[in-house]
Amino acid sequence: MLEATRRVALRRAGVDSTEEFLEREQIQPELLDVALMPYLVGYDLWRIQPGDTFYSVAKKFSTDPEAVSAANPKLRPEMLPIGKLIIVPKSFDLVPEDVPMTWELLRYTIHGLTARYPQLRENVIGTTAYGRTVIQLRLGDGDRAVYYNASHHANEWITTPLVMMMLERVLKAQRRGESILDVNIGQLLMKVTLFLVPMVNPDGVDLVTGGLNEQEYEQAEKIAADYPEIPFPDGWKANLRGVDLNLNYPARWDEARTIKYEMGFDSPAPRDFVGLTPLSERESQAMFNTTEEISPELVIAWHTQGKEIYWKFLDLEPVGAEALGQQMADASGYSLEDVPYASSFAGYKDWFIQDFERPGYTIEAGEGENPLPLSQLEQMYRDNLPIFLLGMMAGTVDTMKTGVEEREGMENRAPLADEKQEWKAMRRIPAPSFPVRVQGGAFGTSEQRSRGEWG
Repeated sequence: MLEATRRVALRRAGVDSTEEFLEREQIQPELLDVALMPYLVGYDLWRIQPGDTFYSVAKKFSTDPEAVSAANPKLRPEMLPIGKLIIVPKSFDLVPEDVPMTWELLRYTIHGLTARYPQLRENVIGTTAYGRTVIQLRLGDGDRAVYYNASHHANEWITTPLVMMMLERVLKAQRRGESILDVNIGQLLMKVTLFLVPMVNPDGVDLVTGGLNEQEYEQAEKIAADYPEIPFPDGWKANLRGVDLNLNYPARWDEARTIKYEMGFDSPAPRDFVGLTPLSERESQAMFNTTEEISPELVIAWHTQGKEIYWKFLDLEPVGAEALGQQMADASGYSLEDVPYASSFAGYKDWFIQDFERPGYTIEAGEGENPLPLSQLEQMYRDNLPIFLLGMMAGTVDTMKTGVEEREGMENRAPLADEKQEWKAMRRIPAPSFPVRVQGGAFGTSEQRSRGEWG
């Protein structure tokens, strides 16, 4: 387990150090990560005892009975089967906002969200050259499909916790029967199906956020050595093969190659190398193939930075795209803009507009120099939540409030004082699978839980 990941769990457990946690729990150091797992995935497992109810179990764990019921939808509350293992969600929000998001931490978060909210489905749509999975999430049962993604670019990794925060807010509202910005979420999810890839570029993200092993890190260093003017690793946008994934789609790719080659990016690089051919990379292939399978009505790709919304490809302007983009701009405070010419080709949004003739958007969230600091995440959440909803709604915003007004659940989220210094030294630690402790005397992994192999 990465040290930054462990720190998330320790904080949620209410302790300041590993030593304090071991003493409190009275366990040996070799069981530390197992004991911390409920604080990463956000739930405990409990074996039903005679007389148990969802209410009594929730009281035992200081959590919400409705959350326990929602996590176990196949069980009848009045007839809980003795000996059955149930999921008991913890009371905190799952998406961490005070440490850089690695692929490992994302997997723990997704594992926990799919346990808390079984209506959220997970699908692996591809595997990178270095073995990390590209994960797609699905929510909703409607005929209208939308497809969102984040972290095409490594040093724009903050878009992953951003979209995951918005997803968790939607999930929570659905469970509670609540509205967000006057949008009834339960009704919305009966009309639309949301597909989301929260981290398109897990290898590249792990380089910037500290999730690579030593061999992988050295491979990136070799590529970066040819481009000493680009800060390493903070200036890295590409995947670990040195290909800029958002320049790897078949949308006037030849023009992109010409422009970037003239800029000196004619071989694997930290940014702006278009690859040897369109769709040369596994990650872009996964996005291309699944987009064609889903055939969504709309796509949104989250990037950073500039507080801008790009909505067309060259002179292609899908019907309704500008009007909806302006609604997004009005609700978020961002500006609706044309893409600069040098960046106008071979992007995911560009290809979608070209081939599907439907609205596609690139959101440049936040402002400053990439990678953006976590101190911006709260404001980015407020600004982008209306965009997240408008894409699902196709723009019915008569009563929508501004994103700045949406503050629920943000009061206790404090960024680290200097997150770069906290995690720069944690770049070369490999990541294992997920052991999870079962309350009542059993151990297992998340893979075993998915197969029913518990206790």
